[in-house]
Amino acid sequence: MKSTFKTLLAGTAVVLGAQAAFAAGDGEITVGYFLEWPMPFQYAKVNGTFDEEMGVKVNWVSFDTGTAMSAGMASGDVQIVVSQGVPPFVVAASAGQDLQVLDVAVSYSDNDNCVVHADLEIDKNSAAELAGKKVAVPLGTAAHYGFLRQMDHFGVDLASLQVVDMAPAEGAAALSQGAVDMACGYGGGLRRMKESGNVLLTGAEKEELGILVFDITSAPAAFIAENSDLVAKFLKVTADANAAWNSGENTDEMLEVIAKDSGMEIDATKASMATFVFPGIDEQLTAKWLGGGAQEFMNGVADVFVEAGSIPSKRDSYEDAVNTGPLQTANGM
Repeated sequence: MKSTFKTLLAGTAVVLGAQAAFAAGDGEITVGYFLEWPMPFQYAKVNGTFDEEMGVKVNWVSFDTGTAMSAGMASGDVQIVVSQGVPPFVVAASAGQDLQVLDVAVSYSDNDNCVVHADLEIDKNSAAELAGKKVAVPLGTAAHYGFLRQMDHFGVDLASLQVVDMAPAEGAAALSQGAVDMACGYGGGLRRMKESGNVLLTGAEKEELGILVFDITSAPAAFIAENSDLVAKFLKVTADANAAWNSGENTDEMLEVIAKDSGMEIDATKASMATFVFPGIDEQLTAKWLGGGAQEFMNGVADVFVEAGSIPSKRDSYEDAVNTGPLQTANGM
């Protein structure tokens, strides 16, 4: 696992000068997101609201993992990413990539988990039996962090496990074929994993252990500094879409558009979004989230990764990894 993680780190590390600068005169930006991960912003995406409100053409590109998002920003090909997991953000930031958190995209304790193959008949009361088993984990992601924390909670020695790096969709397929004993993931991949087995802990049980699961919107610090107003407009459109969804008054209309854009059936989209929480701007700016809680959580994630030998070192502080300026501007728009 360590050798694979070193490769992952190398892929996300920044080479000075590698990030392509964006100039407003270019008239377009590229934003990364996930398929099979339905969110309100996609309603605005499909309707062209981002382009209209920001005054630029927004190109959208889908990713399989948050680590790939970091690599996309490092190369300069992507300017903003939506719903990047905190763990992959921490991996990149700890490796020296100058990224910043812009908002809390979504909180989802029940939509990120590990699933044990049904044939093993292992649950939370017999989790010690996982020792020696083969596990599919998308390294450097929120699912990886949750996996590490759960194994620590159950006292399962990581050295006893054969961990293979697989995106959630691949992990789900491997679990269904019996090629792995347990798989960890999120979104559509997690739904398919559950068809082959059971989770060890529910979302509520994980939260009781302090295993929070939330995603962020992030971007390179240099891009934010040079285009703060543009970024604020992006966050405003996102917040408006979240508010429209949270109101419950536009569910049917939005659901159909979001499902199609996510590449999902409407029922599956509805089920996924029922486990999502989209906090408003005012809540995001409180101490629970970007007012200190997110920074503390990132430090905790880094501690776990360092202790597990997944990353060589961490930052002294992650305070400057959060930039609330654009979100505060968006709040006044």
